[in-house]
Amino acid sequence: MTSQRVELAIGGMTCASCAARVERKLNKVDGVSATVNYATEKAQVDFPAAVSVEDLVGVVESAGYTAQPPTPDEDEDQTGSLRTRLVVSAVLAVPVIVLAMVPAWQFTYWQWVSLALAAPVVTWGAWPFHRPAWTNLRHGAATMDTLISLGVVAATLWSLYALLFGTAGTPGMRHGFELTMERGHGAGNVYLEVAAGVTTFLLAGRYFEARSKRRSGAALRALLELGAKDVALLKDGTESRVPIGELKTGDEFVVRPGEKIATDGVVTDGGSAVDLSMLTGEAVPVEVVAGDAVVGGTVNASGRLVVRATRIGADTQLAQMARLVEDAQNGKARVQRLADRVSAVFVPVVIALAVGTLGFWLGAGSGADAAFTAAVAVLIIACPCALGLATPTALLVGTGRGAQLGILIKGPEVLESTRAVDTVVLDKTGTVTAGKMSLTDLFGDDETEVLRLAGAVEHGSEHPIARAIVTAAEERLGELPPVRGFRNVEGLGVVGEVEGKTVLAGRPALLDRHGIAVGDEFTQAKKVAEERGATAVVVAWDGEARGVVVVADTVKPTSAEAVAGLKALGLRPVLLTGDNAGSAEAVAAEVGIDEVVAEVLPAEKVDVVKRLQARGNVVAMVGDGVNDAAALAQADLGLSMGTGTDAAIEAGDLTLVRGDLRAAVDAIRLARRTLGTIKGNLFWAFAYNVAALPLAALGLLNPMIAGAAMAFSSVFVVTNSLRLRRFRTGPAGRWRRTPPGP
Repeated sequence: MTSQRVELAIGGMTCASCAARVERKLNKVDGVSATVNYATEKAQVDFPAAVSVEDLVGVVESAGYTAQPPTPDEDEDQTGSLRTRLVVSAVLAVPVIVLAMVPAWQFTYWQWVSLALAAPVVTWGAWPFHRPAWTNLRHGAATMDTLISLGVVAATLWSLYALLFGTAGTPGMRHGFELTMERGHGAGNVYLEVAAGVTTFLLAGRYFEARSKRRSGAALRALLELGAKDVALLKDGTESRVPIGELKTGDEFVVRPGEKIATDGVVTDGGSAVDLSMLTGEAVPVEVVAGDAVVGGTVNASGRLVVRATRIGADTQLAQMARLVEDAQNGKARVQRLADRVSAVFVPVVIALAVGTLGFWLGAGSGADAAFTAAVAVLIIACPCALGLATPTALLVGTGRGAQLGILIKGPEVLESTRAVDTVVLDKTGTVTAGKMSLTDLFGDDETEVLRLAGAVEHGSEHPIARAIVTAAEERLGELPPVRGFRNVEGLGVVGEVEGKTVLAGRPALLDRHGIAVGDEFTQAKKVAEERGATAVVVAWDGEARGVVVVADTVKPTSAEAVAGLKALGLRPVLLTGDNAGSAEAVAAEVGIDEVVAEVLPAEKVDVVKRLQARGNVVAMVGDGVNDAAALAQADLGLSMGTGTDAAIEAGDLTLVRGDLRAAVDAIRLARRTLGTIKGNLFWAFAYNVAALPLAALGLLNPMIAGAAMAFSSVFVVTNSLRLRRFRTGPAGRWRRTPPGP
């Protein structure tokens, strides 16, 4: 039976349990297989021909949510709406909280001013909690939104009752701090600061979460933006610049040095070096001539090319890579936040306890006031004020400290992945190595002269290998002599006259053309260099081979220490690269990695990560290139080097701003520390509430004690989170710069 696939944007989800509910509903439909990702708010659904998209939308709506094709603009509007609610609520709530907590500032009729300020907060500001609570109630479900909404509504309604029918509205009423436990009717107390404060705190957490989720699609946009925007179309020998959308299969177009190749095609004229690092990760450009295939989005490094388009639009390799990233993101395990898991039990228990308390005191003949006061006290003390701070404060302090250290954490869902990671896959080029060519070896009777003349003749070339030789020559020897009669021999090397000598630099085939023998010594040196993945350039002048210049992508000086640090965290490093096996093995041996997977394409990188996951490993991936984006998205934890491409950065969960692999060690340590702080915060946020619930149910909870306990739990959570500011890089600060000893 043929199956179709559709992606739906799901609206109205407020926690991971919402995503699980939608997924269960969809999967109950015959022939439907659905994965709902709470982090991206998308559902990827495979469905048979007997089921329509409208049917799927109807199923989602019957569960109390909305479904439609993804619309990034609406996501942005939703985040903007939350930001507006947060700002307005904070401005109105702060004076309400201050007036309630500072008796000296409680002027005549202050309680009525508090009501006027709190009313918009507990209605319009808290609407993102009231709406899903009502939706869930209609479907017989309860989430943390239910408890938040009930607490806010209960505190507000009781405050209105106390103001209108009790003694709280009396002119000159004060909130005192009587830390006593006694059974009372509570008609003289208002809880507006609780309602407004809880709303504002939780709006802050909801806003930062929404902002993080809105960025989830940026990896796809970054990939697609890598393609050329226009193209030099060649028709009847005439070039005309047209938008890329007008290009058709079979059209020929011109690509000049430094330009991106517009789409997948075959070279029909010219020759050049093409930078394929986007696909392979290899630092060395690949020489192409007529008849060779080229890939859209790659960069023409040197000569002029005429290319015939063979694939356009969604059929190109770049578009296929974008689909890999999308599939990997949608296939991630759903985020199961600790607060949501606990709330599945905590919320129904609290509601049942509040109802039971009300019934018990009514049955005991204590009067409606006392019974309702006790029931409301249960809801208020259980209302998650500290819980609202637990995740956002730890996340903000942790991410702020990370930013100071060059580590960007994208959201709370990232942290849960760090605790279970046991395998870390490291991309080679640009991550373990520098990602650019540099001089590594020189061979010849006069090595200085070999480098000087090679640098001089290569000065006329824009090839990356030539640039590496020129840079090394200028750094070591200063100004180089000029070259005359420079000529680039496509795919072989360069020829030019320097100080009256005809100098050749390139492949042995170039020397063969000029009747120059390379010699056994230089042939062996070239062979050894190439076995370890380096590139050897033979240099000759005056009709004789004089030396060999070796350039390679060099290992970063900190990579070996970083690998040791990853091992110290209990992680097994794996080197993954599109480069050749010889180069990969040499790099792995240098930095201390035992497992190597070489010569893989982007799709195969994803397969390697999947294969490790299928073995039961929890995989972290560190990479920097477009070719790593899909694997970063597929991994349980993606760490992208900030020195790499936007696509890799956006596909990763953690971004390492500095190009130092040791930052990956720091990032995992910081993420684990932040997660531990969040879990500690959540424990104490619930512990305070649970400990006070029996007192509230017994009617012994003085409102001021409730307020003090709630304030203390919030202060504790914030203080605990601020401890993350003391996080230092490296084990026990080992990587910090220390003064030299005596």
